[in-house]
Amino acid sequence: MSDETLGDSVTTKVEPLQVSLSPQERFSEYLQSRGLRQTNQRKFLIDQVFSQHDHFDAEELIERLPRRGEQNYVSTATVYRTLRECVDAGLLNCFQLDGRTVYDHDYGYPQHDHLYCTRCRKLLEFQSDELIAIRDSVAALHGFRVESHRMIIQGICRECSRSRRKKRKQDLV
Repeated sequence: MSDETLGDSVTTKVEPLQVSLSPQERFSEYLQSRGLRQTNQRKFLIDQVFSQHDHFDAEELIERLPRRGEQNYVSTATVYRTLRECVDAGLLNCFQLDGRTVYDHDYGYPQHDHLYCTRCRKLLEFQSDELIAIRDSVAALHGFRVESHRMIIQGICRECSRSRRKKRKQDLV
């Protein structure tokens, strides 16, 4: 059994969905509906955020961006404001991990959950049909209409578990 498919109901590789608008078009629509301008800085940030599928915090994004004086420089305030707008526009999800706000692609990706290694801070995505069935069953039992859910399972990843098991000679004395 591979890491990507754990039986028929769990997958650990979350694939993007077909969407009618690009993230750039969706964000532009959102800004227009709010009477806000689509600036070159905002366009550049959306391209950077959606150029790769990863989880990140604002500081990690800022580290990837051009520095002051370089072409396409974006101020820290604009980064934070645009990330907040991306969440409001339904492009990104955000959640708290270890006192930092982590962003995750929402638009163009299916509902998924996460495994979080508390040692190396790796965040892994997975989808589970069984989990969705349990969620929907519990909600129906209580007459509750599900809009979304978020689950983050915290523990130790395989790599960190393996490195912990390797004993140094001095530890065996």
